[in-house]
Amino acid sequence: MARIDAFLKLGLAQGCSDIHLAVGVPPMLRMHGDLMPIKFRDLGDTELEAYVGEILTPTQKKRFEEGHDLDFSYVSEDGGRFRVNVYRKETGVGATFRSIPGNIPTLDSLDLPPVIRKLLEYHQGMILVTGSTGTGKSTTLAAMIDHLNSTQNCNIISLEDPIEFIHRSKQAQIIQRELGTHLPSFAEGIRAALREDPDVILVGELRDAETIQMAMTAAETGHLVLGTLHTTGAVKTIDRVIDALPGDMREQTKSFLSQSLNAVITQTLVRTPDGRGRRAIVEIMLMTRAIAKLIMTDQTHQIPAQLQTGKDLGMQMMDQALMDAIQKKQIDPDDAFRYASDKSLFQRFVTDTSVLPKFEVSGP
Repeated sequence: MARIDAFLKLGLAQGCSDIHLAVGVPPMLRMHGDLMPIKFRDLGDTELEAYVGEILTPTQKKRFEEGHDLDFSYVSEDGGRFRVNVYRKETGVGATFRSIPGNIPTLDSLDLPPVIRKLLEYHQGMILVTGSTGTGKSTTLAAMIDHLNSTQNCNIISLEDPIEFIHRSKQAQIIQRELGTHLPSFAEGIRAALREDPDVILVGELRDAETIQMAMTAAETGHLVLGTLHTTGAVKTIDRVIDALPGDMREQTKSFLSQSLNAVITQTLVRTPDGRGRRAIVEIMLMTRAIAKLIMTDQTHQIPAQLQTGKDLGMQMMDQALMDAIQKKQIDPDDAFRYASDKSLFQRFVTDTSVLPKFEVSGP
């Protein structure tokens, strides 16, 4: 058994989401959003490099020695599955292990809004799941793919970095391909997928202009494309896509978004009232004629007003979703306050006044 598995076993037993190993500090566990050290000595450089070396393949060792960071999936001897990032920093080696649940979550178990099921009935276009790192985008996408797998006779091609949840074909055929193992880049993966008779293409991350262009092509040519971006709202997502492509493609990109972007789902994770878990809270933008017109006329800053008034269609702003979850006692109001945009609406629910902003009282 690799020695590193002992730390991973402890992390899983504690129910943490991430295990951090770095030189000069003890191993750390991410528990419901907070980082906590375990009772262990500070890790040394040679010691940690030896631990990490035990789980690397010869190819991975060579890449790491050449100065590359590594992203890969790892299954411990106990059967726990992890997404791993190994890197070097000033004091030595570091590694982060993200726990991947053994069971694929469902849309019901995540309690995601019903409109997401309707979005998955589209046969073409693009759905973007966005949010900052560690907000559960991969988990939501896994639930969406599982829903398609359970309800549609289709061919799903998933391009991931690395592969996290392992899907078994049910009604659908699912082909999972991993960056660096099965394909050199997301853009090349999409290009190849278009020759493999796909109905649905999942792109792990729209991280560069070429990938975005290929994903747009796939969405415009009769395929449903699911993808992620590290953006924190519908407006920022649309602006990021437009800005990522060359200036001479600006009008073409706006036209694509207004015609083929089905929805932007932005999420964050907020603690539950008992502090023992976190819940996905989502902002949802659906493409409408009004929003399409705002995109074409460079008035994306007015999109939040459309989200606010589009509740009947299934749209909601993040603040609306947070407020609804507070009133249903599904999330901790103190944690919700931290994520709210208009914090004044949430102050009356706060129980820990230390999270409130401090105002200095000036003298006469």
